[in-house]
Amino acid sequence: MGQELSYEYIRGLTEGEGCFSFCTIGWSSKPKIKIPTFVIGMSRRDKELLLKVKEALKLRNKVYEYGPRIRKDGYKRNGTAILIIRDIGQLKNIIVPLFYKKLRGNKAKQFSEWLEKIGSDPDVPRSYKFIYKIYKAGFYDKNPKYID
Repeated sequence: MGQELSYEYIRGLTEGEGCFSFCTIGWSSKPKIKIPTFVIGMSRRDKELLLKVKEALKLRNKVYEYGPRIRKDGYKRNGTAILIIRDIGQLKNIIVPLFYKKLRGNKAKQFSEWLEKIGSDPDVPRSYKFIYKIYKAGFYDKNPKYID
């Protein structure tokens, strides 16, 4: 697939195209739950770039691809390619160490708020709260996994 991507490049790509969020799952008979989620979404023409991100970070997830569609404003938009990470192990061992104290501006704020919400939101499953606990205990300060 060509040249390997650096962690700095992936962080920069995330500054512009990434998001730290939650996937809400709910059924009428069960309470809703919020799964911490990291997403990078781009135009479908950049699917190969997302595959390189996946490869560089050794992620198991697939890159989803959605076709073009006409938006409410009447314009036809290009299709989208999206890399979505919800797996607790990959979030804890790859995503958080990659970005911890390495983002700037609004994305750094979004990342910090995301970590805090993982710990404070009662709708986040208890298993994911382990990420928050080790973050607060200083694990990521003592064990920086990603250093360029």
